[in-house]
Amino acid sequence: MFGSTLETVRGFDRPVYAVAGGRLINVFGSGLVYPFATIHFHLQVGIPLSVVGLGLLANNVATAAGTAVGGYLTDRYGRRPVMIGSMAFSAVTLAVYALVTSGAGFVAVATAAGLTTGLYAPASQAMIADLTDATDRERGYGLLKVASNVGFGSGFVVGGVLYEVANVAVFVADGLTSAVVAIVLVAALPRVHDGRAAPLAESVGDWGRIVSRRRLLGLAFLNVVFAVMYAQMQATVPVVASERLGLDSAQLGTLYVLNPVVLVLFQLPILEAVGDWRRTRGLLASVAFWAVSFLAVAGVAPVAAAVDGAAATTVGVGLIGVFLVLRTVGEVLHSPLVTSLASDFGTADGRGSRLSLIEIAKRLGMGLGAALGGVFFDYGVAALLWPALIAACAGLAVGVFALERRVSPAENGAVARGE
Repeated sequence: MFGSTLETVRGFDRPVYAVAGGRLINVFGSGLVYPFATIHFHLQVGIPLSVVGLGLLANNVATAAGTAVGGYLTDRYGRRPVMIGSMAFSAVTLAVYALVTSGAGFVAVATAAGLTTGLYAPASQAMIADLTDATDRERGYGLLKVASNVGFGSGFVVGGVLYEVANVAVFVADGLTSAVVAIVLVAALPRVHDGRAAPLAESVGDWGRIVSRRRLLGLAFLNVVFAVMYAQMQATVPVVASERLGLDSAQLGTLYVLNPVVLVLFQLPILEAVGDWRRTRGLLASVAFWAVSFLAVAGVAPVAAAVDGAAATTVGVGLIGVFLVLRTVGEVLHSPLVTSLASDFGTADGRGSRLSLIEIAKRLGMGLGAALGGVFFDYGVAALLWPALIAACAGLAVGVFALERRVSPAENGAVARGE
């Protein structure tokens, strides 16, 4: 398996590895604070979980706005300057989380951080698309996911230990990693797309035409629902593990390493295994894994109530582990396939704007998922959250089937696969 994974990450041009290396460093910083941020601001600072959810919603809405601007700037001025600028500004906004002592402060800082970090995604994704051809594009995005989750896994472990020693230090360290990435990108990233010399009004009009296409909007809507599922890993599941099972930050960080470990080991092999599938069929498989993962979390509370002592904790931790593994397989299938679909819905010139719309949808969904999860918990109906999410998965599957009927074979990956 290791040999297969290593084989599939070979053969890219050097700039692709520069982007992947920057991603690894950046998400190492994110891993330092994720999933400890929700626990810190809720249990340590004392902010109600619904307000934490509101802050995460504000962060994701701001990230969506930053992503929209980033998509425009990416097509207008090029990928490289947008990526460097995003990391430089994020070095400041992420570190300021260490100063938050109130709900209002959390919402304000989360909004600022969302704006600066949001610029990055469409530029980096468009850079990978520019540097790869259609047959290697999904491998390229898969390489980004592997790099992300090597960084995440390392960050979880280091963050869990660092948080126990000096909890606000994880936020400062997160900002420092963004500064390092900015320096790496300045030194190693080529200018492969210089943008288009078009007036602002013309460029905004182009963006508007791109994002008003019905199939692209349909894919974006589906991505909102997918992202509601993503949000639970950060917003609500850590609270279940901490309050219901009594896990401390080091234990939670160690348990959460399951997510990046599964991604690193299985991201590229799974993409190879479904290489002959239509992209939409891979998304349907993703939906199934998400639905079953929520069944596992739904079982934590009944088990904790029915079993006493260490046995309840052991079984509960096992169920959280099952959730992490299954939802990660769902993520493995979802992320590169959605990105590849959006990349192939038009020409290279509009790719940044198309990918920004997909990222905006993801951010809005993550914000909505965090806010809704916080409301379920604060109003004492947390047990209803998981059946609601399973029902949403059923609706998501229907939506993917409907989209498949409107996507051409080439856009769905059939031509690249030789169908």
